[in-house]
Amino acid sequence: MKPTFCLRAASQEDFDRLFHLRIAAMRESLERIGRFDERRALERFKSSFQPEHTRLILIDDTLAGCVAMKPAENGLLLEHFYLYPAFQGRGLGAAILAQLLDEADVARQTVRLSVLQKSDAGRFYKRFGFIETGQDEWDVYLERPSHAPAAPSGQKHSAS
Repeated sequence: MKPTFCLRAASQEDFDRLFHLRIAAMRESLERIGRFDERRALERFKSSFQPEHTRLILIDDTLAGCVAMKPAENGLLLEHFYLYPAFQGRGLGAAILAQLLDEADVARQTVRLSVLQKSDAGRFYKRFGFIETGQDEWDVYLERPSHAPAAPSGQKHSAS
């Protein structure tokens, strides 16, 4: 059964609770590679949090997570996709990602993201058609080209 969730626009007032969500979701992965530093995590989140591109993930009015998808060079950047551990492993992340990718496909946009080296997230995204485009010391970069919906019968797309 597909999980029932609601995506609602975030606001600047959500910053503190979303930062704590980030810590809850990322701490174990960051500790595994020796990179957990709460101060650095706060600075990184502060420098990239844009409430106008961030959505809260709610289940029965309870904050389960958040996700941001914003315009970037030649497509969309997916970031800050966090679920509280209690909501992980139930298909919620897959249902949300499927919806976001459908939105990107309708807009004919490539989606890019990065995941930590040695993170389980890389395998998760690859199941949705993301391919590795590069890596550095800490991150793996992935992208998924648009799977634009086919034109309805009798209509053709014009090349511009």
